[in-house]
Amino acid sequence: MRMHFFIPMRVFLTRKIWFIFLFLVAVAPVAAQDIPAPAEEKAVVTGKAPIIIIPGITGSELVNKNTGEMVWFNTRRSKINDLRLPISPNISQNHDDLVSKDIIRGVRLARFLPEVEIYAQLIDSLQKKGGYTEATWDEPGENGYQDSFYVFPYDWRLDNVETARLLIQKIEALKKKLGKPDLKFNVIAHSMGGLITRYAAMYGDRDLSAGEPKPSWAGTKHFEKIFLLGTPNEGSILALNAFINGYSYAPINLPFVRDINIYDVFTIPSLYQLLPHDGSLRAYNEDLEPVEINLFDPATWEEYEWAIWKRKNFSKEFSADEQRVARLYFRNVLDRAKKFQTALNARPLDTAPVTFHLVGSDCKLTNNAVILRQNKKRDRWITQFKPSAYTTSDGKKITSDELTTLLMGMGDGVVTRRSLARQSLAKPGEAASLLIDSELSMCESHGSLVSNADIQDKLFNMLTHKQTGQQIPAGTR
Repeated sequence: MRMHFFIPMRVFLTRKIWFIFLFLVAVAPVAAQDIPAPAEEKAVVTGKAPIIIIPGITGSELVNKNTGEMVWFNTRRSKINDLRLPISPNISQNHDDLVSKDIIRGVRLARFLPEVEIYAQLIDSLQKKGGYTEATWDEPGENGYQDSFYVFPYDWRLDNVETARLLIQKIEALKKKLGKPDLKFNVIAHSMGGLITRYAAMYGDRDLSAGEPKPSWAGTKHFEKIFLLGTPNEGSILALNAFINGYSYAPINLPFVRDINIYDVFTIPSLYQLLPHDGSLRAYNEDLEPVEINLFDPATWEEYEWAIWKRKNFSKEFSADEQRVARLYFRNVLDRAKKFQTALNARPLDTAPVTFHLVGSDCKLTNNAVILRQNKKRDRWITQFKPSAYTTSDGKKITSDELTTLLMGMGDGVVTRRSLARQSLAKPGEAASLLIDSELSMCESHGSLVSNADIQDKLFNMLTHKQTGQQIPAGTR
């Protein structure tokens, strides 16, 4: 099964090539000297709090720090570099020569296709509508503490705790440069970027603890308002799909666009941390009866034949040394993913000392569950994500309509509404780990939550106005 993940993507293949050709012919004769240069306008400083934009998974460029080669996003797999990380039982040591450069503002999938905007529209709107100026972490300028925004690219393959700690370190270094120790930032975080921000707010520059997590909320001294756009706060069933089937960057099958295959996925710690949380996974057998499984137990992956060493090309894709440590690496990365999720779900305080705002959608069918059934003729398990009709082992026909009701929920096409709002994990009488100040729901796809003009207008309004009212536990609305 091919799928796309947490990154904005619209590929306009319905437009005919001749339309692009006519457009190019129309604009080609215009000489550069015939276009008057826009008058240089001096930005008016109004004192708005600075903003940090944090993209989702696959939303940052990755380049080789030694050669400068752009490895992601690139439609072709690099001959020298690869997205696949080294694997060893020590997760924090599994780095390579790739580093983040910038968030992905736009990509061109082929020469004959128009550029696909990713985060460019949000950045453009911040400048034109919001009155913000882009600043850099190294050279923020004299007004970098107001009316400015910063983008936070990161290596989205790495452990999210490591990335959250990097975020805190960069903020502290920036505040020192600006000479503003009490400065607070607003955050616009998309998809997985919201999980990184939540951890940074709850624990600051602190690694996962061995025992029961106790949030100190040390990071809240850096944040004012945090906007979570399409954040999978309960995880996503699509993460499990990626481990079993890999995933495609493009939402449709484009032969010239590279995939991230199952062997790549196996080495990426952040994807393990996007798996459905304990208590939120919905799994059913062939008779559509609920099945309880533990995604963080390696034995589960062995039983349902998801384990990478059960794949036929395992010995070809990994070296002998990697094969020897694969099982221990897998156990450790699963364990760390569970601890990360447990840390996010812990909240011993009555109120959170930072305001969270949810932005999402509940109008699009979104993968919400999985069917686990056996093909007894071939003696293998089938893990089914699509609502495709089938016949049970005793001859009962299961229709696609039945499966659509069971397997699909409402959301933004990638993240369900229940995951965004933590509806499965919000138990009556228990303290919620995510107290929210507002919820904004609009009919939009996951990737376009950052580029929707109406959402942007509402965001800019909330950025410049103080919120009042009681915080509401996510999942209670």
